[in-house]
Amino acid sequence: MLTVEKIGGTSMSAFGDVLDNIILYGREGAALYNRIFVVSAYAGVTNWLLENKKTGAPGVYHRFAKHEQFREALSQVSEQLQELNKQYEPLGLDLAVANAFIAQRIQDAQGYLDNLASILASGYVSSENILQAAREILASIGESHSAFNSVNILQNRGIDATLVDLSGFHDATPYTIDQRIQKAFGSIDFASTICIATGYTKGTEGIMREFDRGYSEVTFSKIAVAVRPQEAIIHKEYHLCTADPGVVGLANCAPVGFTNYDVADQLADVGMEAIHPKASKPLEINKINLRIKNTFEPEHPGTLITEDYVSPTKRVEVVTGTDRVLIVDVYDPLMVGGVGFDLHIMEAFARLGISYSFKATSANSISLVIWEKDFKSQLVEELQAKFEKVTVEKAAMVCIIGSNIDEPGLLARAAGALAGAGINIKSAGFALRKVNIQFLVAREDFNPAVVALNAALYATEG
Repeated sequence: MLTVEKIGGTSMSAFGDVLDNIILYGREGAALYNRIFVVSAYAGVTNWLLENKKTGAPGVYHRFAKHEQFREALSQVSEQLQELNKQYEPLGLDLAVANAFIAQRIQDAQGYLDNLASILASGYVSSENILQAAREILASIGESHSAFNSVNILQNRGIDATLVDLSGFHDATPYTIDQRIQKAFGSIDFASTICIATGYTKGTEGIMREFDRGYSEVTFSKIAVAVRPQEAIIHKEYHLCTADPGVVGLANCAPVGFTNYDVADQLADVGMEAIHPKASKPLEINKINLRIKNTFEPEHPGTLITEDYVSPTKRVEVVTGTDRVLIVDVYDPLMVGGVGFDLHIMEAFARLGISYSFKATSANSISLVIWEKDFKSQLVEELQAKFEKVTVEKAAMVCIIGSNIDEPGLLARAAGALAGAGINIKSAGFALRKVNIQFLVAREDFNPAVVALNAALYATEG
């Protein structure tokens, strides 16, 4: 059975566990093969190269973009990566070979960046394209590093492994992402080797431009579509659970087990990504099943996501949400009976590239929920020019999600659970398909709301 498997950065950092729990687990001889592993950079490495994904702390890229001295920062990353290599020497990594590889790769990257900096300084070329090229170059280094190390370790253990470096670092051929993937895998006999592919793929469209930090899952998805495996698998450092164990306690939740791509999209919409939504669509369209497994519990089957799964019983599959949203409320007494007010709001959102995840209306107002990180003050300025009053308020969104939750009384039970915990509901709503019931609450009520809903719904459903 051919599988395409994605290994995240946190799992890659614990590569000994990846060897024991994923690559070698329960396998030997020919059973080791017929697998393609798409690897992320080790945890934190892409933050050093670009910027910290959570805090925004600058990496090498931001120094380059601000015309600051980036060479010292890049040299420091080279030293950090070589220091990181020492952790994997006991697993079989040839330290001298690995250090030489990453030192050369970073030296070559500096040459490219020096040339880009000179062109940027000339003022003759669009800075947007130059900066995007720099971002692509830097992003590719982390995955090339971890993939090279993985192949070296496997080969030194006597296992046939093939490095599929999709970074195209020394290849100027103008392939699209799909073309590069097809060319790279076209002549490989999967039955006789383990393929280790970089999560970064170079393409004319620019994978960072299209998908930014979600690029490794997009590579994973595109490889799966190209080779048509029996199953695609993502290995994470945790299960896809019915609620966040860190909030409700490990004993009060469990792996979801089975769900569908629609539910996966709902989860991604509130930041609980089983898979990047732009990566899940090709899998869904091509009817490739996706399994989410926990790296540290290899015996557990994890959660299987399919196109057509519907729970045989009515149940809530996940209680989740986010406390990083804003409510944008637009009020105007002329709305009632009027036409086009919603259109004007949507036009402002579209111009500024802002997406919303929730909308509720009344006679004279329209409330929308956006991610706090996407907020632009210009949005308020544009809306205030057309409407009487615009209010922006910090909030949290708590959701109950499932493939079969259209049950009489569920909304009442959920609202009752929140009321019983002393939590006021600012707004609530759901679409006709009823796969996601959303509650807006105060930020300080986010964790208590998740706990209350989980206790009321999972205790009886689970």
